[in-house]
Amino acid sequence: MIKKYFLYIIFCLGIGFFPIDAPADFIEGMDDVPLPDDMSQITQDDISFGNEETRLLEAYLTPKRIQKTSVKKQFAKIGEFYKESLPQLGWIYQGNRGNDLLFYREGETLEVVKENNSPLLVRITVKTKP
Repeated sequence: MIKKYFLYIIFCLGIGFFPIDAPADFIEGMDDVPLPDDMSQITQDDISFGNEETRLLEAYLTPKRIQKTSVKKQFAKIGEFYKESLPQLGWIYQGNRGNDLLFYREGETLEVVKENNSPLLVRITVKTKP
C-alpha cells in the first residue's frame, strides 16, 4: 500500500518537472503562420482575397511593448523565429531579398517584410505563386 502511494507521489512530482508547451498563437486569418510571442497583430489592416485556386493574405505585426534593442536586432529575431518555425509547417526557406525573408510551399509564397523602423512594423504576405 505504501509503495502505491510512493509511486503516485513520484508520478505527480514528475509532471511538474516536465513543462508542457502552450500551443502557439497563429496570425488571425493565416492558420499556418505562427505569431511571435512578443508581437501583436494589427487586425484592422489585414487584407484577404481568394478562392479555392488562389489567395492573397496580408497581415501587419508590431511589438507588444517598446523594446530597448535596435529595430535591426528586433527584425533579425523575428526572422530567426520564422526560419525555425515555418519549416515545421511545410514552408521552405528560399533566402532573402534585401531584408525580406522568402518562403515557398505548395504553389504559394510567404514574405516577411520590415515595413517601418519606428515603430517596427512587419508585413506578412501569403500569395499563390503564378
